[in-house]
Amino acid sequence: MVRESSSHWRQKCRCLLLGLIITLILGAVAVFVAVVFVHKRDSPSELPQWKGRGSTANLKEIMLGRCFNYARIRNPNLRIDCLKIWETFKNAFISKNPCNITEQDYQPLMELTTYPIPCNKTLLWSKTNELAHQYTKVQGNLLTLEDMLPGYMADKLIWCGIPSRPEINYQSCPQWHECANNSYRTFWKTASKRFAEAACGVVHVMLNGSISQAFENSSIFASLEVHHLNPKKVHLMKIWVIHNIGGEPSDSCSGSSIKKLKSIIEGKNITFSCEDDPRAVQFLQCVRNPEEPVCRVCRTEQ
Repeated sequence: MVRESSSHWRQKCRCLLLGLIITLILGAVAVFVAVVFVHKRDSPSELPQWKGRGSTANLKEIMLGRCFNYARIRNPNLRIDCLKIWETFKNAFISKNPCNITEQDYQPLMELTTYPIPCNKTLLWSKTNELAHQYTKVQGNLLTLEDMLPGYMADKLIWCGIPSRPEINYQSCPQWHECANNSYRTFWKTASKRFAEAACGVVHVMLNGSISQAFENSSIFASLEVHHLNPKKVHLMKIWVIHNIGGEPSDSCSGSSIKKLKSIIEGKNITFSCEDDPRAVQFLQCVRNPEEPVCRVCRTEQ
């Protein structure tokens, strides 16, 4: 009996040991598969491939830095929670198809970052990005969208998410024209619409007269901002058509595209005026082109 019991016990131990070995092997295989899956999932080749470059590196740090700078230096009277703004911004596009972002996705962000704009200080622009912002920086009395908090934080940045994954896509994002409702295009359309709606008094506009149509139908200014000006608040639009120093003008205040713009604005019961190359703006251009004839000759008042 003792011999049989001992034999039975050894057999039982062997079964337990074999079961333990099998369990360890299966566990190791499971870990290996998980590691391979995670590596494969994170591989850039497995991410959605868009035509544009990926989200701006250090996106969070850049946007938080800009937010703190804006609140502490540019507008110290503004009371905002930058961490909350970042999380609200991220939630607008994270885990979503970057070609299917809606205006409603950005509404919570706009409500956190939008504040009143003083009357007579709005400057809209189209195809004059660099010059418009040089002007507001020097002149100090007009504001573009990029001088306001949401535009200031997002200026020149790119961002998009990955569908069904809580991650920012740093490999590729849709280009501006790759899809109409991509992450940052929808942001700028939403912010531009609200900026135009908030304008009051005199609205200034800087357009590029060195391209074929200064008032270009596909621009955000033509397709969105013009149509969201409130005639109950805006009484005058001042257009500045700017031409490259030393170049041949392609459009002007007397051109067909500006006449079309005038028709739209006057149809909204807003007074319209237009000036080609105002002196204050041309002075800025002359800083980079001092030897051009127009910059070397003192202009007399017309």
